[in-house]
Amino acid sequence: MSSPEIASLSWGQMKVKGCSTTYKDCKVWPGGSRTWDWRETGTNHSPGVQPADLEEVVKKGVKTVVIGRGMSEALQVPASTVDYLKKNGIDVLVLQTEKAVAEYNALAAQGVRVGGIFHSTC
Repeated sequence: MSSPEIASLSWGQMKVKGCSTTYKDCKVWPGGSRTWDWRETGTNHSPGVQPADLEEVVKKGVKTVVIGRGMSEALQVPASTVDYLKKNGIDVLVLQTEKAVAEYNALAAQGVRVGGIFHSTC
């Protein structure tokens, strides 16, 4: 099962190929995607992305996770979150969201088992 292409990104809106939903923030993994609802884990811009935000994506057997920090990189990614991924044997890329989406799509096109979480505003 391949990772779905992110078809479009603009401020506050993301579309994933093969999915009719328009996301504000989203999680993607081989074979699927869904809304990333920060309220599920109590995530805020600071301290930022938590291991709990990534558990679902990690459980899909990804080899790489791409984290999009927002258009202005307001979303923080603490070292503990990066360590969580590395301890699970997962490569991690933390980038501004437009760059993150481009990198994610490139990896997906190469057939890498890549997952991601992306913030589409600030």
